[in-house]
Amino acid sequence: MALKHEPTAPYHSAQDALRVLETVARHTSGVTDTELARHTGLEPERLTTLLRMLRREGYVEQTTDGAYVTGDALTKLGSTEGREQALREQLQRTLDRLRDSVGAAVYLSRYVDGEVRISQYADGPTTPVVHEWVDFRSSAHATAIGKSLLGQLDHNSRREHLSRHRMARLTSRTITNDKLLLSRLETQPPTVPHLDLQEYAVGTVCAAVPITAGSAVGCLALSLPVEHAHRLRQAADTLNRSATPLLLSLTI
Repeated sequence: MALKHEPTAPYHSAQDALRVLETVARHTSGVTDTELARHTGLEPERLTTLLRMLRREGYVEQTTDGAYVTGDALTKLGSTEGREQALREQLQRTLDRLRDSVGAAVYLSRYVDGEVRISQYADGPTTPVVHEWVDFRSSAHATAIGKSLLGQLDHNSRREHLSRHRMARLTSRTITNDKLLLSRLETQPPTVPHLDLQEYAVGTVCAAVPITAGSAVGCLALSLPVEHAHRLRQAADTLNRSATPLLLSLTI
């Protein structure tokens, strides 16, 4: 499977955050923000924003004298024993925070062995998940998640996926023409969220942004009741800006 990767803002932020973490890890007795700026070459304002995020996620801690040291979350993810469980818990905490900040159910999805899979999600009483009335694996053409994942593949891989999954009409808005869908996927800029405007289910709108770590294809998505459709684009922009912690967790 060939990929069509184009770095997005969260990717660049995650790379900068990794530089900070590597520097902190090398200084086992602690490193100041001034030293971090010198070693990483990051602007003070940029560094401050990243350190705030890294502290919130538990990747770094600040000592009483103001120096930064490795945090508990990074220690757990760096350990071979229990790493998978630690990663799942870390991702879930981040998803829960995202759900609260965007006011919507949020989903982390991967493209694994040629299929769409939702690996984790965060919902709540006022932020319900989408009712899966048609298997998400066979409805990539109609969902924001599916379109975001397919959009990260090359043309032949997209065609191969669609050849295995018939483009069924799920609502009156569903795209069922493969040429039209492939054309839209080809021209969609990587920085623009993929949308599902009642294409999968009447009464629900969704948005998805790419989360690509290494050779793995993934995305972060949200869903809203159609009566909150006016919030969709702003929520999607917030989701995209807030994707760095998830991408960082998957990269470490």
